[in-house]
Amino acid sequence: MNFRFLNAIVVIMMLTSLTAAQAKNWPNWRGPNGDGTSTETNLPTKWDSTTNVLWKVPVPGIGYASPITWGDKLFTVTAKPETHEKLLLCYDIKNGNLLWQVDVLKTPFENKHNDNSFASGTPATDGTSVYVSFLDGDSVVVAAYDFAGKQLWMQRPGTFSSPHGYSCSPVIYKDKVIINGDSKGDAFIAALSRTDGHTIWKNTLNKPAHSFSTPLFREMAGRMQMIFCGNQGVASYNPDDGSCYWFVNGPSEDFCSSPVYNEKTGLVLISSAWPQRNILAIRPDGKGDVSNSHIVWRSTDGAYYVPSPVTVGDYLVTTMTNGLVHCIEAATGKILWKENLGKQYSSAVLVNGLVYMPNDAGVITVIKPGPTFEVIAKNSIGETMFASPAISNGKIYLRGTKYLYCIGMK
Repeated sequence: MNFRFLNAIVVIMMLTSLTAAQAKNWPNWRGPNGDGTSTETNLPTKWDSTTNVLWKVPVPGIGYASPITWGDKLFTVTAKPETHEKLLLCYDIKNGNLLWQVDVLKTPFENKHNDNSFASGTPATDGTSVYVSFLDGDSVVVAAYDFAGKQLWMQRPGTFSSPHGYSCSPVIYKDKVIINGDSKGDAFIAALSRTDGHTIWKNTLNKPAHSFSTPLFREMAGRMQMIFCGNQGVASYNPDDGSCYWFVNGPSEDFCSSPVYNEKTGLVLISSAWPQRNILAIRPDGKGDVSNSHIVWRSTDGAYYVPSPVTVGDYLVTTMTNGLVHCIEAATGKILWKENLGKQYSSAVLVNGLVYMPNDAGVITVIKPGPTFEVIAKNSIGETMFASPAISNGKIYLRGTKYLYCIGMK
């Protein structure tokens, strides 16, 4: 046997595997881990409207949904108020060319908050199909398309009623597409089949409120858990069958931001939205009602509303819509520092140990998490931005109110 040849093949396989692991897709809201983190290391920290901008293309319509990527394609959604169309868009990730667009719905638009759009729910993809969710009157619509833009199925798992509008993002788990339908309507959370959209399980929520939070999936305390903020509380579900492991009542009614999990402390970190904002740090090893037994700390200081946070090591980095950014000690809730970085609705991402913190003016401040405030760079795309960044294959994809940007090292 030619061991030298065999060793060479092994090395090639290892390098190929490493390259594939580094070249991450960004398949859904908040990326592959559902928490805004990326393992990539070759991202630029400095750019402006031209420097390190690899391409820039106009986006039709209006939408605050974030971009997602898979392979050589980028997807996002938009809405055209003049025609009442709600669209799925597909771009060539290499040059920004619009490959196709499909009209998912053409229907009178719902009422919404002035800071929301009619296309705010970020799509999700499994590499074969793309899943989108919009509101049609008071009906939640979830639809699947293939990578050529052909509709595979469309389902209406329930109703949604909120004066704030709709912005729930579908998320994929195994053979399921899970959608949050917590509202003043037919409050529910449901798992639909990726194949044909039929309902695999559906939980009716008995304390309806307004929740726009996307669930987080993590292996914790020896079991896969789906952390869901809604039903006027926080709950851990078995995503396979929808059964509940544990729950916390409150801390208030409504939720917007998505939960995160701090690996170092083993704590689930969440913040409520209305009528009072509270951060809770919860041990995820409970059973049943853990409202009085598993909350390690709670705080109103540094609590956040719409934007979702990032957490790494000792730190939780949060921001409010008014732009006040806090760095919090994850184990205790102690505020280490706070700075005003400008009004913000989009959510931060964490790349190579650095926090990329965007604001509504299209300025992204790159911060090194730590006990003191340390800015690496401030970068502007020159237009307003409400979507959150996507990270893929060494590139940063940003959606402004007019243009889609690909940022990378030139």
